[in-house]
Amino acid sequence: MQIREAIADDAKAIAAIYNPFIANTTITFEEAPVTDADMAQRIADVQGGGLPWLVVEQDHVVVGYAYATKWRVRHAYRYSVESSVYLAPEAAGKGVGTVLYTALLERLRDQGYHLAIGGIALPNAGSVALHEKLGFEKVAQFREVGFKFERWLDVGYWQKTLNPA
Repeated sequence: MQIREAIADDAKAIAAIYNPFIANTTITFEEAPVTDADMAQRIADVQGGGLPWLVVEQDHVVVGYAYATKWRVRHAYRYSVESSVYLAPEAAGKGVGTVLYTALLERLRDQGYHLAIGGIALPNAGSVALHEKLGFEKVAQFREVGFKFERWLDVGYWQKTLNPA
């Protein structure tokens, strides 16, 4: 297993991992597939903002990715980020997500970020378990904040302090 910074050429593999989540789950609230070009732009935007976008490879194949975005745009929020991780089905349940997410959190800590926030569309027992395993604590839940597949969905928020005050 190798973890590295994403490059534009990874966009196709990342979109291939992400698009089934769009089409078949409520894990993401996006409703239209993401093109390879759209994903390349997202990677560039995140990295251009000084934040990490990581991929994990097994046998030279990208099987997952994790990244962080600014939590909010106002300057006072500059030390808080929202983190995300997605895995290909063949990588799920094998510890890959833990290793990848840990690497992302370490990079964020090293960059001086104070807080990582994970938003989880509920129910999602796997994501909740991963976040709590890594020391995230549930701090909020918004009821019926999203609507996908003809039903209302809740979103919970978990947070982890990276660099204590």
